[in-house]
Amino acid sequence: MAEDMHLYWGSGSAPCWRVMIALEEKNLQGFKNTLLSFDKNEHKSPGVLAQNPRGQLPTFKHGDNILNESYAACFYLESQFKRQGSKLLPDGAAEQALVYQRMFEGLTFYDKLCAVIYYEWFVPEDERHESAFKRNCEALATELHLWEGYLQAGPYLAGANFSLADVAVFPSVANLFRYGLTAVRYPKLAEYHTLLKDRPSVRASWPPHWQENPTGEDTLKDL
Repeated sequence: MAEDMHLYWGSGSAPCWRVMIALEEKNLQGFKNTLLSFDKNEHKSPGVLAQNPRGQLPTFKHGDNILNESYAACFYLESQFKRQGSKLLPDGAAEQALVYQRMFEGLTFYDKLCAVIYYEWFVPEDERHESAFKRNCEALATELHLWEGYLQAGPYLAGANFSLADVAVFPSVANLFRYGLTAVRYPKLAEYHTLLKDRPSVRASWPPHWQENPTGEDTLKDL
């Protein structure tokens, strides 16, 4: 089955990482994959654009089915391979509701994270303002306090069991600490990061350039 799959991805990209964790959790190792460089603009290459007109990563293909949104790919993998590997979506209505809620809140979390760590990447130099960056940091800090509260209820984002919520949101949490977030200020997020970073699916899909250079940046050290 995995031989019919092809993932185009970029190292360190949270959306790409979500799909890779899902593939590992569903025991779909051995899928074809092409690592592309954002710095070299390889995600805008004709081969990618032929499958994803937006020129974004990930681009995931299973047979003739193409999914270019990471959440869509994760839901697809759980649906098509629900009896294989880890069960990522619980059966109960209340449990499912919480998984869905945390997953989609994770998109807001990721947007606020990107507004800080990629500020200089996204905003042209002559349009940057210290006050705008400060507001972005304040919005992210408020967001992180929400997630600190959510993690009071259990070790995982939707309670006692690892789920699609963790697949979707953990890469954002990992980026927090890659960019210097202080564990003392956010102890629950730090515990969660420690818990999941050695999970086999996470370890197997850890960004290769993070392995080569374990030291990240300090953008979030004062957050």
